[in-house]
Amino acid sequence: MRPARLAPLFATVRALKGVGPRIEGLLNKLVGSRAKTSHAHVIDLIWHLPVGLIDRARTPSIAEARVGELATLEVKVVEHRPGGGRRGRRAPYRILVEDDTSALELVYFRADAKYLERLLPIGETRIISGKLESYDGLLQMSHPDHVAAVDNAASLPLIEPVYPLTAGISNTTMRKAVTAALTQLPELPEWIDAEFLAKQDWPDFADAIAALHAPQSEADFSPSVPARARLAYDELLANQLALAIIRQRLKKRAGRSLQAKGRLRQAIVDALPYTLTGAQSRALADIDADMEDGNRMLRLLQGDVGSGKTIVALLAMANAVEAGTQSALM
Repeated sequence: MRPARLAPLFATVRALKGVGPRIEGLLNKLVGSRAKTSHAHVIDLIWHLPVGLIDRARTPSIAEARVGELATLEVKVVEHRPGGGRRGRRAPYRILVEDDTSALELVYFRADAKYLERLLPIGETRIISGKLESYDGLLQMSHPDHVAAVDNAASLPLIEPVYPLTAGISNTTMRKAVTAALTQLPELPEWIDAEFLAKQDWPDFADAIAALHAPQSEADFSPSVPARARLAYDELLANQLALAIIRQRLKKRAGRSLQAKGRLRQAIVDALPYTLTGAQSRALADIDADMEDGNRMLRLLQGDVGSGKTIVALLAMANAVEAGTQSALM
């Protein structure tokens, strides 16, 4: 049974703020199961990790900005130029902005004029960030990634993670959805030994997840960074614990207790041109204990080539035969 505290992680993404039916459908396609009827869950978004980053830290003047590159600019809104046209050929909505060095146009297609008037009021100063383009000799920025008032500049992410996307979802939309998903991560008890955790200088689970979604440089994508190393260890530990539980359940199934006096085994040992090693004798003792137990044996005998695994198997088989059962060596 799944612990109740994990329930928020397995809610569908529709439960997140800002995720409506359209975005939910796209997220189902992007991070949901391959089954057509499966939904994307909050946990799917948490594990949908960025694959790169956008650095918006460059803040030139308009005159210094370079075409084809991202730039974060502080500009004054000068004029709104609504698009015209007929029969579906409406021209884009343009907004003229400037600073002390030059001017450029912000371009919006299929724009909501009232929304843009509130977002970029004439005479106000705004921080804008996006890719600069040149069209017909004029500098422009189509659909800026971010627009913020000067007194709210801290809300603009100068370093922004880049996520795998699908058609219809922007990186900004994905980032907001992931941010909402991270708020659903419950406080979990630490399962790594405290001394080992401190020795490795690893963060706790929640901090490690948060760090993966907030890279500050390309170096943060290295597998060796503490957050990634900790989560990789978590994955390996979880796999080993799952296997241990499966083995434990298998071993608790009823088996057949096989007990022999060891006469057949001793005859084989007496005929050998060498003496069993201490490791071979200890392995046989462990196998004998498993065979005598009422539960099923689940054991792997491991050793280097030439270390004598085959004779150990043969001697274990000898006890099984002496106990009245059959054995096969393949």
